[in-house]
Amino acid sequence: MVIRYPNGQSGVYDGGKKQNMQEKQLPPKTYANRGMRFEEAINESNLYYLNRQIAVIHKKPTPIQIVKVDYPRRSAAVIKEAYFREASTTDYNGVYRGHYIDFEAKETQNKTSFPFKNFHLHQIKHMENCLEQNGLCFVLLWFSSLQRCFFLDSRSLIEKWYLQDSTGKKSLSLAYIEDIGIEIKPKIAPRIPYLEAVDSFLTIKEND
Repeated sequence: MVIRYPNGQSGVYDGGKKQNMQEKQLPPKTYANRGMRFEEAINESNLYYLNRQIAVIHKKPTPIQIVKVDYPRRSAAVIKEAYFREASTTDYNGVYRGHYIDFEAKETQNKTSFPFKNFHLHQIKHMENCLEQNGLCFVLLWFSSLQRCFFLDSRSLIEKWYLQDSTGKKSLSLAYIEDIGIEIKPKIAPRIPYLEAVDSFLTIKEND
């Protein structure tokens, strides 16, 4: 299936068959090796929270416009070509403790900083709009090489993002993230306990 992206580029999507075959051939990854995909870990954490009625948070679906469909037989349809109708905003949203939650999850292999290029203007604007409505908006930053995860309030990200042209800094330093953000220690269940960081952030806000 051909997917057309908002930037005009296109790619071929095979339904994940090749990836699934490769994963089956590899030995299973264990938590001890911290072999986890960040998004997968967040999705499992959200399911953990939902099943225990702690929070209702889901990954946002990406709207796709189907252009061409092939019908190899009556009982089956294969999408041959499609494109994203609009640029995505943030990855996740939902409700927790009466708060509207909206956040983006990003990862980098860098060891000393998190590049601004991982974020796009439409995402920054969306986070600003959520904050204007008193939503709880943040980003989860995963340093895959360091196996470290951080919660960062969107206000802190937005402030630095807009200053990059004047300061020349194209990334958030790890030292800044360690100072301003809240580190999240991955564990077995939930794998990414980010609501613990949300609780800490809410406590700090209440005491300000």
